[in-house]
Amino acid sequence: MTRAPLKAFWKSGELFVWLTASGVALSLLMIGALLGLIMVKGLGQFWPADILEIRLADGRTLIGQPINSETIPHSTSQAHPDGKRRTRFRVGNQDAFGYDFKWVDADAVVAQAKPFDLTVFNRREWGPLYGRVRALYREAAPVAEGPAAWPALLPLIEQANRLHERIHRIEHDEIGEINRRLESLRLQRQALRLDNRLTDDETTTDLGLQQTMAGLEEEYQRQAATLDSLRRQAGAYEVAVSLSTGQEVRLPLSKVITALRPNEMDWSLKTLTYLGNLWEFLSGEPREANTEGGIFPTIFGTVMMVLIMTVAVMPFGVMAALYLREYARQGPLVQLVRIAVNNLAGVPSIVFGVFGLGFFVYTVGGTVDALFFPEALPNPTYGTGGILWASLTLALLTVPVVIVATEEGLSSVPRDFREGSIALGATKLETIRHVVLPCALPGILTGLILAMARAAGEVAPLMLTGVVKLAPDLPVDGQFPFLHLDRKFMHLGFHIYDVGFQSPNVEAAKPMVYMTTLTLIAVVVLLNLVAVMIRNHLRKRYAASAV
Repeated sequence: MTRAPLKAFWKSGELFVWLTASGVALSLLMIGALLGLIMVKGLGQFWPADILEIRLADGRTLIGQPINSETIPHSTSQAHPDGKRRTRFRVGNQDAFGYDFKWVDADAVVAQAKPFDLTVFNRREWGPLYGRVRALYREAAPVAEGPAAWPALLPLIEQANRLHERIHRIEHDEIGEINRRLESLRLQRQALRLDNRLTDDETTTDLGLQQTMAGLEEEYQRQAATLDSLRRQAGAYEVAVSLSTGQEVRLPLSKVITALRPNEMDWSLKTLTYLGNLWEFLSGEPREANTEGGIFPTIFGTVMMVLIMTVAVMPFGVMAALYLREYARQGPLVQLVRIAVNNLAGVPSIVFGVFGLGFFVYTVGGTVDALFFPEALPNPTYGTGGILWASLTLALLTVPVVIVATEEGLSSVPRDFREGSIALGATKLETIRHVVLPCALPGILTGLILAMARAAGEVAPLMLTGVVKLAPDLPVDGQFPFLHLDRKFMHLGFHIYDVGFQSPNVEAAKPMVYMTTLTLIAVVVLLNLVAVMIRNHLRKRYAASAV
């Protein structure tokens, strides 16, 4: 009686349904837990947490923000059956103390408080500084002291930030444009001398170029003088800060980004500060070896690379699939090609990176330099890593995915559609263009979604073909030709590797790793959502397709 129901249950397949559902539920639970961990560890870094002032048993005083606590290993005893506890504080002041974080045993704490006058300075260098504002100076002369120094400090920090933005704009725009024009003129003069002799017309042209360069040099000197004046204005004010050790330091306001007193901020002000910090992270440029600041160049570089890769991979993948499915005579050779395509999808990505370096960068890029940029040699223009070569390398990496998905989409188009189109007098090309491809578009876009998801997360090929730790100039700007495919770029995946494993301050970089990971996931999801929306629209339009 017992075996019959078990045998029927086994044959019905319900066991495998439950096992499959359990696997899906477990996978979703693991993904949700991972995303939750990343969000908590990443998003929490922007909250202006309270600052504690702790008095230790040995008489020392510590100022900092608590990060986490743990049980000290092998610390169990009769007095502490669960073990002793310790807390890690971010004490900042790395230039003064030599360290940024410090563990404090719970037994060593005598008292702790949250004074309202504790201030955290977010600096352009050396990370945060914790202390108390004592006085404000202008060129060594006191401006405000004691309690009056804090309200006088905030507008001066805003003024210093405006001066810093102006300095950056002059350096990047005005002086940057002068340098670009000087380099262009230098290359023009170099092009005139490629044959080692100048004609009379070339001599006249060369003299004109020299005069233009002289005018640009004068303009450069004027801009440099303006920069010196602005730097003196930005560095005129200093704030005296008393550290936890009693040491007093002078901090130029030109090195300060913000100054906050979290202990006196209410919930609404902390929320506004949190949103501002989050926006600065998404829209700002990195600093402090990428452990501070923003990640906008990495977001831009990642999206730009995926878009270029998509433009490159779609035509080749779709045309290859069309030939294999619609034109090639099915046989052992075509089957061998399909096997090769499937095996190509399993090749390690670093192999594609080596191929991209050897073929695209050195061979194609070197040839382009020799033909079109001989005046710039031996400095390479396209014969070095850049966003174009990185995108083409990833296009090769993902083209098998597009071919397989496109073939599946083409095979799902009913044969009656093809025969009906040909019966109405359409040629085979017209049938493929107006009937087969529109019906197969949802399947093609499925391959595109998979290709984008894989390409956005790849790092190894990019390390050989164009990604860098810091790229101050974006591949797209207001300078002709506006899209600079030869430039190096930043990437979210490489940024995670660089910050997580190459950072000089590992503990300070951990929140940046989590937040960059969350941003990469968000970018991939957004790109895929756009493709999914287009696919669903086409699926509704061509409902007869079996895709």
